[in-house]
Amino acid sequence: MADTLLSAAATAARLPYPELAAEIAALLADDTVVVPPRLVQPLPGGGSLFVMPAHDATVAITKLITFTPANAGSARATIQGDVVVFDIATGTRRLVLDGPTVTARRTAAVSLLAAQRLAPRPDGALLIVGAGVQGRAHLEAFAAGLGVKEAWICSRSAASAQGLAAHARSLGLAARVVDDPAAALAHCPLVVTATPASAVVLDAAPRSDAFIAAVGAFTPRMVELGAQMCRELHARGTVVVDTGDAGHEAGDLLQAGIDVAALPALAAVLAGEPVRPPGPVLFKSCGWAGWDLAAARLAVRG
Repeated sequence: MADTLLSAAATAARLPYPELAAEIAALLADDTVVVPPRLVQPLPGGGSLFVMPAHDATVAITKLITFTPANAGSARATIQGDVVVFDIATGTRRLVLDGPTVTARRTAAVSLLAAQRLAPRPDGALLIVGAGVQGRAHLEAFAAGLGVKEAWICSRSAASAQGLAAHARSLGLAARVVDDPAAALAHCPLVVTATPASAVVLDAAPRSDAFIAAVGAFTPRMVELGAQMCRELHARGTVVVDTGDAGHEAGDLLQAGIDVAALPALAAVLAGEPVRPPGPVLFKSCGWAGWDLAAARLAVRG
């Protein structure tokens, strides 16, 4: 068990962001990948249990995690669990990966992949709204995969914002903490919203060359971006979703009255000609077990 059960640090070591983004792109081009619908079981007290299977021709996984919003602001993580990886030919368990680490890193790597392909100004500066686990992961991913050198950070927790700014500086980035994310939009062509998605945190016109990755809201009731902002981005720019599942999960877009099912998914964008669209880009990410399978494929090779 000791050889297969990886700690959070050991899991992270097997999932460097640029390599994970490349593995995600490879997975999207692999026609052996099968991803059944995930089971989301509501739990007493407002939490949820997620059961997310997936497989390709050689590896099968199941991700088992709990999402407990009530843990926000406490010493307990809001996302806990594991990703169990099996060899298909033998049925042998290959690895047990730390679930929160996989979730953080694969989500940021998907955003990185979308930005590599779609961002008009991929070198930043970068505005991060939300200084938790996902904010940190996206900071690291965009620094490693895009060469971002400047980060602006906004959080409802001043201590968390200062902590993430200090981490950015430790990576060699210039960093500042800001109170008003809407005002920072004028300076930052890259934007990531990674909040608990309990209320709108951004509802303003972005730059015409903006790339916005919205990752916090992954149910119909959750929201980070205001309805008017979503509608404006849809009208004068490009909106891309991570997968077709966003059609019933992307709270920001659904609450704005946008026909999410008609929007292009990342796989279709990657399969087309590598042309950056004109105007601002919104990449809406809701999550998918395929991203966890990509992480498992990379981890078993490590």
